[in-house]
Amino acid sequence: MADTAARAMIRTQGRRAYAAFGGRRSGTRHPLVATAMVLPLAALLVVVFGGWEAVVTQASSVGVMLGR
Repeated sequence: MADTAARAMIRTQGRRAYAAFGGRRSGTRHPLVATAMVLPLAALLVVVFGGWEAVVTQASSVGVMLGR
């Protein structure tokens, strides 16, 4: 239990240092930025798991549903 206070102090100091260098802004990220961040990971997962056929099937189904 006594060690918990020391860890809390270290964490608090780290947060202050992070905030001093600008930190993250509060608010939302632009949708295009979010898309640019996600697309490489999505492409990697499609290649690694061989799910290209599933992606095409789902996209086709959504296209048909929106076309109605």
